[in-house]
Formats: sequence, structure tokens, C-alpha cells
Amino acid sequence: MKPIVLALALLSPVAAMAQKLPLNDISAYLNQLQTAKGDFTQINDDGSISTGTIYIKRPGKVRFEYNPPDSAMVVAGANTVVIYDKKSNQPAESYPLSRTPLSIILAKQVDLARANMVTGHSYDGTATVVTAQDPENPQYGNIQLKFTGNPVELRQWIINDGSGSLTTVVLGDLQTGVSLPNSLFDTGRPGSTPKR
Repeated sequence: MKPIVLALALLSPVAAMAQKLPLNDISAYLNQLQTAKGDFTQINDDGSISTGTIYIKRPGKVRFEYNPPDSAMVVAGANTVVIYDKKSNQPAESYPLSRTPLSIILAKQVDLARANMVTGHSYDGTATVVTAQDPENPQYGNIQLKFTGNPVELRQWIINDGSGSLTTVVLGDLQTGVSLPNSLFDTGRPGSTPKR
């Protein structure tokens, strides 16, 4: 009986390691992901929850449309992230995309094997977890990405904005290869809501 127990103990770490997706596979998945659309649930730093629809067009473009009662919309395009809030009397906030951890997965060429980009790579029992940062600007924070395998799919990310504020985005099933007009990602104005 003891040899069987010992054999199982030795095999367990190997079995767990077999589930962890290699960084090259994850980079290849992100690089082939050109367009995607799907539902998301966002858990904000204060514990509140928002839902909506996400549109991704790589490289460099993403749009978060929030469902009511939220009135916000976040659009990234033209190397800029703009946050619109219809309820606010304040002008839209904007930031360079390069200063947000989201720029890592929206890059034209994702290479997670790049030196000092990945600070964590593990398997949590259900998904491969990769923590990545801009190696030249770690002060901009990091993004923790969760991927399931067979086939590889992005399921969730947690953005740490560098000041300790965490935002979690859980993705529903993404429709990939969808046609998305560039006007959706116009940061000059929020544009119209696309037909679903």
C-alpha cells in the first residue's frame, strides 16, 4: 500500500503542473484574438458590482459599456483611455493607455516571456494565473489574468492600479471574430451604443 501512496504523492505535483498553461501558449492565444464581444461583471475596489458588455479589438482598443443604473462608459483607442460618466457634471477623464496594465494584453504583439514582465505564473486548481506588469514602468501597477485551457480562454483579470486599488473583471463567454467598427473605440466622443 505504501508504494501506491508514495507514487500518488509523487504524481500529484506533476498532474498539477500539467494543467498550468505555458506563457508561450497564452501569448499565442492573445495574439490571435483580434476581436471579441461579451458580458462582464466588475467587482470594484469598494465591493460594489457593475455589469455590462465589453468589446475588444486588438491591438489597442477596448470598450466597456455599463448596464443601468451605472451610466459610465470606458473607451480605449488611439493610445488613450477615456472614462465617460453621463451622470457627472465633470469632463471625461483620460489617461495614456500605456499607463494602464490593460495595455499589456492590448499590445500589438503580446510576449509574456519578455524579461521582467511576468511576476507570477501559477495554477489555482481551475485556471492558470499570470501576473504581469510593464517591465519598464512597474509603478503603473499590474494585471492578474486567469486563463482556462483546452482551448485557452481568458476568463478574468484583476487590475492593481499601482496605488493599491483593485478592480476585478469576470468575463462571460466571449464571441470572437465578430465585426466591430472602429467608431466604437472613438475616444473623442462616446459614440452610439451598437446594436446587439
